Order: sequence, then C-alpha cells, then structure tokens
Amino acid sequence: MSSPADLRGAPVLVVGAGIMGAGIAQVAAQAGHAVKLFDTREGAAAEAKARLAATLEGLVAKGKLAAEAAAVTAARIQPVAALETAADVALVVEAVIERLDVKRTLFKQLEGIVGAGCILATNTSSISVTAIANGLAQPQRLVGMHFFNPVPLMKLVEVVSGLQTDAAVAEAIFELGRAWGKVPVHTKSTPGFIVNRIARPYYAETLALLLEQAAEPPVLDACLKAAGFRMGPCELMDLIGHDTNFAVTQSVYEANFFDKRFVPSLVQREMVEGGLLGRKSGRGFYRHGGEGSAAQALPVAVHEAPATAHEVTVHGEGPIADMLEALATRALAAQGWGPARDRESGWTGLRIDGARLVLTDGRTAQRLSEAMGVADVAVFDRPLIVPALPGTALAFAVAPQAGDGWRTQAAAWLAALGFAPLPLVDAPGLVVARTVAMLVNEAADAVLQGVCTPEGADAAMKLGVNYPAGPFEWLARWSPAGVIGVLEALDTHYRGERYRVSPWLRRRC
Repeated sequence: MSSPADLRGAPVLVVGAGIMGAGIAQVAAQAGHAVKLFDTREGAAAEAKARLAATLEGLVAKGKLAAEAAAVTAARIQPVAALETAADVALVVEAVIERLDVKRTLFKQLEGIVGAGCILATNTSSISVTAIANGLAQPQRLVGMHFFNPVPLMKLVEVVSGLQTDAAVAEAIFELGRAWGKVPVHTKSTPGFIVNRIARPYYAETLALLLEQAAEPPVLDACLKAAGFRMGPCELMDLIGHDTNFAVTQSVYEANFFDKRFVPSLVQREMVEGGLLGRKSGRGFYRHGGEGSAAQALPVAVHEAPATAHEVTVHGEGPIADMLEALATRALAAQGWGPARDRESGWTGLRIDGARLVLTDGRTAQRLSEAMGVADVAVFDRPLIVPALPGTALAFAVAPQAGDGWRTQAAAWLAALGFAPLPLVDAPGLVVARTVAMLVNEAADAVLQGVCTPEGADAAMKLGVNYPAGPFEWLARWSPAGVIGVLEALDTHYRGERYRVSPWLRRRC
C-alpha cells in the first residue's frame, strides 16, 4: 500500500456494535469523523446508536457536554446494513468476537471492499496481530488498536504491530490516537501485549499467597490498597469475573509455551469450576448483593502500647529508614528520648533491645532470624508511599522461633510507629514487596524483548489499569539490586522458574 495519509477527519467504519464498538464509534465521532457502524446482527447498529444518543443526552443533562455537541456527535454516526456501503472509508476498526477465524474472515472480506490505502485496525485484546494478518493480500496495513473499557473514559490505546505491519501504518494510528484525546503506546504483537502481560503478577502473587493460606482476601486487598492501588487483587478479580481473568491467564500461559511465570492458579480454577465468578454470580472471594453480603472491611484491631525499651536503633539508609527514624522519634518523644541511627548495618529496620523489626528483603522472618543469629525477629512489608499516612495497612510476619512476648510486641511497635499491622503467615516477600518486584521484573522482560519502552510500560500500566505508578517508576524509587534480592529470595524459597530474574535488571546492577 502507499504511505498512509493523515487520518484526522477521515471517514471511519467500526465493525461490531457492542460495548467496545459503540465506544470507539463515539470517540471517533466526537473527534469529527463521519462514522459508519456495522454489526452482523440486524438492528444492532441502530440500537447502539440509540443507546449512545441517550448517553450523550445524559451528559448534557449533567452539564458535561453542550447540547449542540451531543447532537452533532450523534448525527455523525450512521448505522449501515452492509459492509459494501463503507467502501470509501480510510480506516476500519474491528471490535467483534475474540476468535481468530472470525477476524481473519472479516478482514479478507474487507480487503475486497475498501480501497488500497485504507488502514485495517483490530481491537483485539489477546489474539496475535501477526496471526490475524496471515492470508491478507496486504498484511502490512493491519495494525492493532487496542482500546480499554469504557472507551470514552479510558485514555490508553495500545498500538500493536505484527511482524508485517508497516511502521508508517502504526505511526498513523499512533497520531490518530493522540488526535482522539488518547495516550497511545507502541507495542509488539506478543501474548498479552503490554497491560495484560505485565499485570499478571498482580493477580498471581495474591493467588499464590491464598494457595498457601498466608492470609485471607481482605488482608491481601488491604495491603495492596495501602500501597496505592485503587482495588485489591481479590476485589478486582471479582469485578472482572474469575472466568474471564482465568481465561486470560490461561491464554497468556499457553501462548508463552507454558512458561512457569504465567502458570494459572488452582485456587482460581476451583472457583471457576464452582461457579464462584465474582460480582456476576453474586459470590467470588466476597459476597455481592443481597442481605447476605459479607463486609469487606477489616475489623479494627486494638494494639497495646509497646513495652518500655532501653535501646532503639534505626538501621539502614534511604527514604524508608529516614521515615522510620522520624516515626520512632515521635513514638519515643513521650519518654523524653529518641532512637539512635546506624546507617552501615546492611539492613533496614529497628533494633529494639535484643529484638529486630526488619524491612523485607524477600527472605522469610525465619531465614532472617537464622542469618542474624537472633530469635526475636519480625519482618514487615515494603511501604510504597513514603512518608506513610497514619493508619497505613502493613503486612508483617514473626519468626517461628521468636518468643511469645515478641509476637505481641512486634505488632505493638508497628502500631506505635503509626501503621495498622496485619499479621501474615511467614511467607517470603510478604505482599507488596513480592508483587511489585514481580511487576517490575515482567516489565523489564517486556522491554528486553522489544515489546515496549520503559516509558511505554509506565504509561500503559497507569492508564490501562490505574496503577499508582509505573513499574519503572517503582524501580527508580527502589533499586535494581533491591528488586533482584526479593526475586532471588523467592526463587530460593520456591525452587522454580517463576521467579527468575530478567537479564534487563541484572545489567543494571
């Protein structure tokens, strides 16, 4: 095909009048395009336009859209009964069922209708763009244009290039995404693209902790929400639907030749087989709807004041150690003295007389106790928000060899520092540290393999799934050595391929 022209204002065909297709049609129409909307089900396109008109009227009623703009947008969308009526379009965006055979058939049909310069875009979220293009006369003009639901609100668009996608075609779609008010990111056509690939550990690490009974769903959700995530993984899986989430995990696992990093969870498979699909079925990790709905909030825990200490020393260097020093100074102010500081010890945390309260480096409290030669050891999770807000939920675990008194005192000291301590079984990496380390590691591998850039990964995860920061932003606040330490501790503990360190990270140490 010839070099693609500027697509701004060009006529567009959207194939598929479901939620995604209707949303794409709305965004295109609001950006000034004449949009033809087609669906194989008779009347579906007209019904979608009617729903869209009602949505726009609702925005007018709320004062979020001018009445004239709403009327013009709706007028730009024309339901069509046959693909042949759209022969003059410059862009086709497909949003039909996620089946390779259906998409291939559609695009082969479209090649016989549209002009040679028309760009063909697929909104697939999981199917290889290279595979969809196989068999086309001009595979170089097929590109992925993956929107996120709801399309009018979500800013991210993954611009997906298959092996034969012309770079100029991908760039034309990238610029069009900008013109539509979106934030486009380039990605190669690999399983999961950027978001669905990098996001897998957010679910997988929680499911692994549930499998070994380290904590209950409300505890795991509270820890990750305290780290800045809008929803905990258990809440989010209930919202998505366990059948959908499990299917995506299986798809990524199989597409990566059964790489152990992506292995699905026995916990989730059991829920799917039992029909516990989340909100759509009324029951998942939580109950949803009706009088029997279970409260998802954690019970308020009351902790006694810590026993009077004779010596408190803050160990370590960096923002977390500085925060601990400030919190310990405040906690000890009533006694008229403050903590000492040791910046050279090689670990971060507090020495409280003979006991140790240690920031996780990935090792369990048991292993830290053995390495330090101290029985009374507790390990606490990595705070992502520094300085921490008062009452921030924070996971901790106590070494099995610790005395009963220290089990109580570890929680008391964390509470005195201003945290809401949540006890876990002594699992390596606890909750936040292991989850974030795995998210960073997966993003590093994506960059290593040329799937995206670090900037693209950060933008995709913040805009596509509302993460509080991108994986490379977390890495900058942490350190490659710190992330690698957690991953190696997890690998030592579990002895498998899942926690292998990305070569991209190793090169930065």
